Amino acid sequence: MKNKILVICTGNSCRSQMAEAYLRFFCEKENIDAEIFSAGIEAHGVNSKVIEILKEDRIDISHHTSNKIEDYLNKGITHVITVCDHANEHCPIFNENTIKIHHNFSDPTKVIGSVDSINDAFKKTREEIKSFSENYLKDNF
Repeated sequence: MKNKILVICTGNSCRSQMAEAYLRFFCEKENIDAEIFSAGIEAHGVNSKVIEILKEDRIDISHHTSNKIEDYLNKGITHVITVCDHANEHCPIFNENTIKIHHNFSDPTKVIGSVDSINDAFKKTREEIKSFSENYLKDNF
């Protein structure tokens, strides 16, 4: 059975999109055979700042879409990663064999201030998610 990882956040616009991108990146780099998806409790559209910040790591997610959890309930998901507390609290029940992990990452979209402070918040969250994604794959595959 092929591993299928679903990353869940509230709106599938920022943190879950970053995690999907880095999980795919590290799966390809480490030759890990897994399908990676992301979804939200709601679908808010992919945040343009996320697209911009990932380009700094040569990752293009401009083609990504914002999806809802319901799209994946019967898709044989083997791993669920919730990346915000709200998603963790509202995550539906998956198969009892599904590995579920929660890690709350700070939401850079909530930062108010200068362009630099907003950019710094996105970069900080990006680096946290990048490190988490690499370590998650090392620990589980």
